[in-house]
Amino acid sequence: MAAYLGVLHPLVTIDQKGSETNFNRYYTVGFPIGINLWKTGNLGFSVEIVPLIRAENGTSKVANVLFHPGVLVNLGNDFTFAGRLAFETSGRYGITPVLNKIVKRGKTNNYFVAVPIPIRFGNDKPTALTVGFQFGIVF
Repeated sequence: MAAYLGVLHPLVTIDQKGSETNFNRYYTVGFPIGINLWKTGNLGFSVEIVPLIRAENGTSKVANVLFHPGVLVNLGNDFTFAGRLAFETSGRYGITPVLNKIVKRGKTNNYFVAVPIPIRFGNDKPTALTVGFQFGIVF
């Protein structure tokens, strides 16, 4: 079992209307908090909660909270694939494939980077695909 904390930056979102980048008109940042339970050395279960904060026009708020359970697959060489389901308080839902890499091992914790690619549906909005960058610490 391992717990982790991270910082998530959505970079670009693409839907039928075109693309929209973070850091342009607004800034969105997420804080993934999760637990990984490894059944074997190669297969595990993970659950995370991600509050997302959006800053825009001089104000900020928690704009969304994501419940994100999934399956972990150890790919070797400190790479892990996470296939996650996604349920958002905004009414959106979908899947999120994530490629994760441990970049530094420590005595009591490890540091990682990850590339999540959320695909979202629902809530009377077009299907959207986002590319993000995440980094964090595993305890």
